[in-house]
Amino acid sequence: MIYLDYNATTPVLPEVFEAMIPYLTSEWGNPSSTYKFGSKLKTVIETARAQVAELIGARSMEIIFTSCATESNNTAINAALKANPRKRHIVTSAVEHSSVLNYCKALEKEDYRVTYLPVDSEGLLNLADLENAITEETAVVSLIWANNETGVLFPVKEIGEICRSHGVLFHCDAVQAVGKVEIEVQNVQVDYLSLTGHYSVYEHFTYLAASPSHPVTFRSHQFKGVGFPKSLSLKDRETFDVVKTDRAGLEVRVTGLERTLVDVLNRPDLTGSWEEIWRSLESVEFFDLEKVTAYVDLLGNATTAAKVGFFLEQHRDSLMVDEAHLKTFRDRRPRRPHYLERSRRKAGRFVAAWNLVVPEEVYGRSWEELR
Repeated sequence: MIYLDYNATTPVLPEVFEAMIPYLTSEWGNPSSTYKFGSKLKTVIETARAQVAELIGARSMEIIFTSCATESNNTAINAALKANPRKRHIVTSAVEHSSVLNYCKALEKEDYRVTYLPVDSEGLLNLADLENAITEETAVVSLIWANNETGVLFPVKEIGEICRSHGVLFHCDAVQAVGKVEIEVQNVQVDYLSLTGHYSVYEHFTYLAASPSHPVTFRSHQFKGVGFPKSLSLKDRETFDVVKTDRAGLEVRVTGLERTLVDVLNRPDLTGSWEEIWRSLESVEFFDLEKVTAYVDLLGNATTAAKVGFFLEQHRDSLMVDEAHLKTFRDRRPRRPHYLERSRRKAGRFVAAWNLVVPEEVYGRSWEELR
């Protein structure tokens, strides 16, 4: 199975699991207790609160923990209504998360009036519709930051300004935004912001640079620059298969699919586990094999050529790889056996056709299916 629904949930990061082990086994006391076994955990919770605050540019005292994103959304809307008990009108959109839409429908049964703003064919909100929907009876505007199905970003800063000009509280469901777009609550006039942890996995960012750099941590994210392969620099081909694309209005340069295929096999230590690498590459339906060959030749690494060939042979049917291309990579394989990853010299299956020692789980793609 190829899992492509990280907007629904994500696996627990290994470092998160390791960090939580003490509190799931030996350090399980109640932090509100008067005795040390429990009360010492208050410090742990406050540290976590400070980390969340740092992530979004807030103050620790402003962070309230709940059991889940649904509870956060419902709690925020309910708090806004309690703050304005005489106002019985809510403004939201027709494309909110079900936790917001279902709660609004329940409130309608309690004689609250709800306006569901439409979006256009591209999922965008018309701010004029928001302006027109707000009345003197409006208690709260609840709008999503990043849509969980389409990925469309609502103009939160402008929405906050409109709400503030009308003296209306603004709740923003930022569950899908945190960890993916920069959030600075001081720069957006949001009264309530909902977050959760199990969608956000982008903690470490590795990027190609003219020269390597030490890791830099900014707002709980770690950035590390790694140098271009020396063979590319010597040939002045660092930009081979590099394309420009737009990310939230910012032009960035990323490697194309063909270079990415080769790079992740060439430097698996920067990529993740072999299961992650294999599953990610298997989600791609087509590679320009001429471009793949050209990039392998630029790198001039026999082991990398063998890795690419081995992967393509495993997927020759789905990727429509012919024998001529496989022979091209076989001709470039190392003369002596090499490990699939030198830094993890793990015992495995020797694949003579590629002179590679391949871990059994990779050879048989036998990792446990995700549940």
